[in-house]
Amino acid sequence: MIMKWLEAERLSVADLLDDLTDDEWQRETLCTGWTVQEMAAHLTTSTRTGWGDVIKGAVRARFDWNRMEDARTRALAAQFTRSELIAQIRETAASPKRAPMAAPIDPLVDFLVHGQDIARPLGRAREMPLEPAEAALEHVLRSPFWGARKRFPGGEMPALPVPDLLMLATGRKLSTAGDNTVGNSNTRSI
Repeated sequence: MIMKWLEAERLSVADLLDDLTDDEWQRETLCTGWTVQEMAAHLTTSTRTGWGDVIKGAVRARFDWNRMEDARTRALAAQFTRSELIAQIRETAASPKRAPMAAPIDPLVDFLVHGQDIARPLGRAREMPLEPAEAALEHVLRSPFWGARKRFPGGEMPALPVPDLLMLATGRKLSTAGDNTVGNSNTRSI
């Protein structure tokens, strides 16, 4: 089931990216410091990252995960055009390949959350399908990688819709409608 959800999300994000104007493509996402182009590059990495990439990247980044991801993302964004990045997402939409150490559901979490990271600051409504969002939230709450335990001490969560809980659990701050600007967002949480 996860692969069907993931394929649908990858194709949906590719459709969103296809629909953006040139100006929107260069706008900042909710991941502070990353434009839509850089986010699209990041989304191509789940099917194109192997152990060699992780080891070399970790050493270069002095074992700082965020620094490693940032460097790789920026390099890919500079290397590929908009249409090439979108094509890469489409070409691997049904691929089960994932980055080393990633759980099968981690790429789905990435696409659900990063789809919102792109859409919200652009003022675009983006539906997050409930069943995949529930599965992603359950995973994020259990996984030490995402840091949700520190965000919900004692496991207590606010009474919010599942998509909003997933955004909070992955380090985003929610803002009022129309106020999803970059300055009111999270620091990068990849």
